[in-house]
Amino acid sequence: MSFTEDQKKSNQPEKVLLTGLYSSEIPQYKASEYLDELEMLVNTAGGEVVGKVLQNRERPDVSTYLGRGKLGEVASLAREKNAGMIVFDDDLSPTQARNIEKETKLKIIDRSGLILDIFASRAQTAAAKTQVELAQLQYILPRLTRFWTHLSRQSGGIGTKGPGETQIETDRRIIGKRISVLKEKLEKLDRQRKTQRKGRDGIMRIALVGYTNVGKSSLLNALTHTEVLAENKLFATLDSTVRRFDTESTTVLLSDTVGFIRKLPHHLVDSFKSTLDEIREADVLLHVMDASSPSVLEYKAVVDETLKGIESSDKPTLLVFNKTDAVKDPEVLAGLRREFPEAVFISASRGIGLSDLQLKIEQQALTDYVKTEMNISLQNFKAISYIFDSAEVFYKKYHDEHIEISFRIRKDKLAKLEEMFAPNDLISSELI
Repeated sequence: MSFTEDQKKSNQPEKVLLTGLYSSEIPQYKASEYLDELEMLVNTAGGEVVGKVLQNRERPDVSTYLGRGKLGEVASLAREKNAGMIVFDDDLSPTQARNIEKETKLKIIDRSGLILDIFASRAQTAAAKTQVELAQLQYILPRLTRFWTHLSRQSGGIGTKGPGETQIETDRRIIGKRISVLKEKLEKLDRQRKTQRKGRDGIMRIALVGYTNVGKSSLLNALTHTEVLAENKLFATLDSTVRRFDTESTTVLLSDTVGFIRKLPHHLVDSFKSTLDEIREADVLLHVMDASSPSVLEYKAVVDETLKGIESSDKPTLLVFNKTDAVKDPEVLAGLRREFPEAVFISASRGIGLSDLQLKIEQQALTDYVKTEMNISLQNFKAISYIFDSAEVFYKKYHDEHIEISFRIRKDKLAKLEEMFAPNDLISSELI
């Protein structure tokens, strides 16, 4: 979070007013919950919410989102609360943003802009920084005229992080070129990641997915005894983090991934392709949920829908309800157990239920993978190469005319391997 000069001197957070809509499709209580989540986003960005306004409209006004009358009331309330910014729960069109800013004389940002700002402050690696910059430029491009005039009089604050003032002052052609460069850079990083992932093919890969702030990083730390950053804030994790997890009978790779959220901007999903590939290429998903959240089932639906969008909804999935120690009503927990009898109920922070989860992971590994030992003719270099590329090799010994090798491989890949053998190529084979 960056501050304006006055805020830096006083060390005070930026004061923000939130606004959104409710309708026959989105009831008022639900819209109020959305604003509560938007407040968490503002807090994560370093701001302070001083007021919330909900307007009853069946659809946003095409010019001002709220309608000019209501917009005037919101602007007056913002000045009364000494708020310098209005954050809208829905994405604004360039025309809406320009008209609202002109009408209110206040700083305006929508939900996507706020999420992008948080991502910019949390990006640590080269890949994350590149992905964030690409998403921001794609967000800025259709709003370029407004950003030129808007940012020329701003020295900081929520929504102003990004590729820098010089980028914003450039024309569309230069930004378009920059977008092309960033896409090429991400493709290169993606190829590097694929090379890194190639050596993991013989090990079962599990991706931790879930709504943001449900405790995925805490669970990864608890299972692998590592210290991945885990904060009680939205989007604490941007880059996927991979850790080895050894159980009594198997080894798996656990990947912590960026948390999902309602209305996650589509250009952000596209930009974070490299990170989301950990989900696409995982053998199993560990869908982590916050059992103590009153919106747990709604958040589950959001994650399920997002997984459909990245073509990962058909993967084997283990449901994990975390933070069970924070559930105050025992009947709530009992209801979840009845509705999801195959789920695992844990508290990552207190180590509750982790042995049950480990058992589920081991059972899944036994379902999908097999260990085998083969003696293969050295003439069949294609099959031998496939094993080293697609399996986890435990032992190998070269003889004059054959190789003795033991490995773990996915069952579907074992079937493909067996198709590569001519009658005399496979001297012996035994499951172990």
